[in-house]
Amino acid sequence: MRFNRTLLSTALVVIALVVQVSVLARLQLPGAVPDLLLLVVLGLAFVYGHVAGALIGFGAGLLADLAPPADHAAGRYALVLCVIGYVAGLVRPENGRLKSAFVPMVAVVAAAIGSTLLYALVGALVGDTAARHVGLGSLLFTAAVYDLLLAPFIVPLIMALARRTENDPLSESSSGGDLAAGWLSSGTGLSVGGQRGGLRVKAARNRAARAGRIKGVKRL
Repeated sequence: MRFNRTLLSTALVVIALVVQVSVLARLQLPGAVPDLLLLVVLGLAFVYGHVAGALIGFGAGLLADLAPPADHAAGRYALVLCVIGYVAGLVRPENGRLKSAFVPMVAVVAAAIGSTLLYALVGALVGDTAARHVGLGSLLFTAAVYDLLLAPFIVPLIMALARRTENDPLSESSSGGDLAAGWLSSGTGLSVGGQRGGLRVKAARNRAARAGRIKGVKRL
């Protein structure tokens, strides 16, 4: 990855990990813990693509495996987030910009459920049966709900920051509109391009009418 991508991704992953371990994990919510790290990986993968998404997911998961109070084998969550980042990069929006809230919402729910299932599966392979005692069904439901509630506040922000590292003026200038249109759409159906086109047509009609009036005066 390029240096600016690496620097931003590292900073976001570290911040997300600190917040998740020091704040979210201490809330003692029923079921799963809100996975802020997963949402950061999804947001970056939606912009950078599947290769970068897999690398970012692996690095983020490895940090989570090593950060206290981790009580599982190192590499377990790294594998999970690597797969999630790769798959999310494959379904990323065109040009890394959100046009609808439906696809990212489905991706968040699928990632929350898929990461929980994959984590439990890898744990079962290495002899960790903690998910059975907690209840896998409860973990799946609460993970999907918590991540879906956090996603509208986290994923668009991460994507906007990631687009700025791509040095794309169009993406930078339209980032605010993409956030509103993608996650908080009001359903008006208006578009900037359509408004500009309408103004151009109106101006052309005014010029034509003015020219017709001038010609009529000259003939008289």
